[in-house]
Amino acid sequence: MQFDMRQLPRASRYKILGSSVTPRPIAWVTSRSAAGVVNAAPYSFFNVMGDDPPTMALGLLAPEGGGYKDTAANIIATGEFVVNLVAETDAAVMNLTCMSTPPDFSEIENFEIPTSPSAAVAPPRIASAPVSFECKTLTVVNTGPRQVAVIGEVLIAHVADAYVLDAERLYLDTLGMGLIARMHGAGWYARSTDLFQMDRPRYEAWLGNQVDSRASSLSLMIRTTTPGPPDKTPGV
Repeated sequence: MQFDMRQLPRASRYKILGSSVTPRPIAWVTSRSAAGVVNAAPYSFFNVMGDDPPTMALGLLAPEGGGYKDTAANIIATGEFVVNLVAETDAAVMNLTCMSTPPDFSEIENFEIPTSPSAAVAPPRIASAPVSFECKTLTVVNTGPRQVAVIGEVLIAHVADAYVLDAERLYLDTLGMGLIARMHGAGWYARSTDLFQMDRPRYEAWLGNQVDSRASSLSLMIRTTTPGPPDKTPGV
């Protein structure tokens, strides 16, 4: 079925996007307002954008009443934020921070979320997060009347020691982190436990297989079409 997104109301467009683009990693973003209030909120319109410099993107939507949510307002005002990844052990408290609250309400303080100081930015990182990325804003793009896309450069990456298998070769225990992701509909999440693996193909190897396959097919065709020896059966 085809949907003309240009003709659909906002809620319908969101439903199609949110129900199909899954699973989505969750950025549990900590930010600090100009007045010093520390905010924490999860966003699943999020992903890595590049590595030179290392960049991440956040899609931040505004509430129906208008105006930016605290995270967007803080990032626009200060140019700093921290992306904390979410383990299943933090799912319940992360879900609390989904609430729409007044700008002077600190989720960190009211929900007693332990934090650790950041090294390069003012907002703290969530202490229990397996991985945290300290970011500075590179650009903010207004993509619509009630949404902005924030692209930030990762200045510092924190990985909990328990998940660093080999620091020299940068082998991380990704499965051990128990990260969760957003799925379709209201309140559905996924675990990263049902996996399969495929080797990344190489063009040279694929090309060689194609040549070998053609040669094999041609050889088979020649064998099946080459006339046999003359029939020496005596005539009747």
